[in-house]
Amino acid sequence: KEPAATIVETLKDVTLCEGEDAVFECRLSRETTQDAQWFLGDVPLQSNEMNEIRVQGTRHTLILRKVTLEDCGPISFKVGQHTSAA
Repeated sequence: KEPAATIVETLKDVTLCEGEDAVFECRLSRETTQDAQWFLGDVPLQSNEMNEIRVQGTRHTLILRKVTLEDCGPISFKVGQHTSAA
């Protein structure tokens, strides 16, 4: 059983104007096969035309494209028992 990854670089708050892209980054202690999940409020996010979710090694990135006022709210990233929010 692999040891759990921890979050070593937490999310940072982002302030921007309507229509801009919001970029959130989190870095883990190691690459993991554990499920990592992004949330807007309580809603789990999927990669689609509005949200881009990338994983490059230990770096996990969420890009919210052309944000609107409805996208305002807490973003969180969860992996195992660890959570980071912005």
